[in-house]
Amino acid sequence: MRIVLAEDSVLLREGLIGLLERFGHQVVAGAGTADELTAAVAEHGPDIVVTDVRMPPGFSDEGLRAAIELRTRQPGLPILVLSQYVQRAYAEELLDSADGRGVGYLLKERVGDVEEFIDALHRVAAGNTVVDPEVVRQLIRRRRDPLARLTAREQEVLALMAEGRSNASIAAAMTVSEGTVSKHFGSILGKLDLSLDDTTNRRVLAVLAYLRG
Repeated sequence: MRIVLAEDSVLLREGLIGLLERFGHQVVAGAGTADELTAAVAEHGPDIVVTDVRMPPGFSDEGLRAAIELRTRQPGLPILVLSQYVQRAYAEELLDSADGRGVGYLLKERVGDVEEFIDALHRVAAGNTVVDPEVVRQLIRRRRDPLARLTAREQEVLALMAEGRSNASIAAAMTVSEGTVSKHFGSILGKLDLSLDDTTNRRVLAVLAYLRG
C-alpha cells in the first residue's frame, strides 16, 4: 500500500517507515505537522493515512482534526490514528466521521506488537473499523446499564468484537470454540437489545454506536 505517515517525533516516524517498508508497503510521505499531512495527502493520494493525534504547533489534537477534515473531503480515505493515551472524545469523533468505516484508533504501545499493528493497518485499509481494546474498556465503564449485566467473558467478547475481529479470531484469542463465541455473541445481543447482521464491520459499528450512546 501507499501510505502517508504523520508523526512529529522523527525517531518514531523513521522507525515506523522502516517497519512498514519491511512489510512491503511504500511510505510516500512522512509529515511532521498537521499542515504537512494535509498537503501530502493532496499531493500523493495515498491508500491509507497513519497519523498521531497530537502534533505541532499546539500538541493537542491537530493530527486528529486534520484526519477528520481529510475524511470530510474524502469519505473513503482510510485513516489509522495512533495516540499516546486514551482520549475517548477523540476516538468518538473519529468513529463518527464517514460512518466510522475505514478508521482505526490504536494506542502507540500496540505498535510494539508488530503483527497486530500490521493486521490493524490492513483491516482499516479494507474499510473495516479497528478500536484499541483499552478504548473499548473505557467506553464500557461509562455505560453502566445494561452493560453491567454482561458477564466478564461477554465483556471480553464485546471488546474483541469492537476491534473488528471475526468469530474465528475471537475464538483463537480466547482459546475457545467458535460455537462458544457465537453463544456469547447471542447473549450479548439479547442483553443490549441489538439486532445485527452477520457482516463484521456492521456489527462493530453498531456495538460502538451503542457504547457511545
